[in-house]
Amino acid sequence: MGTVTIQEVYDKLLLIEEHMVTKEELEPIVDTIEILSSPATMQALARSDEDIRNGKIRKISGIDDLLAELESS
Repeated sequence: MGTVTIQEVYDKLLLIEEHMVTKEELEPIVDTIEILSSPATMQALARSDEDIRNGKIRKISGIDDLLAELESS
């Protein structure tokens, strides 16, 4: 077994680091997988898409509109 210098180890670590994914980059991917793997969530999204296509939407232009909408539900 040969010897290696600290610089060689450092250079290899830099190469490895270039290919690593950060937690911040991975979180949206995990979130997407969780959504896509939930049948209930996918059904809710499909219903929402259908409501939008059928014009079943309400314009909410501020917090007051949102609160009023939530109170009426």
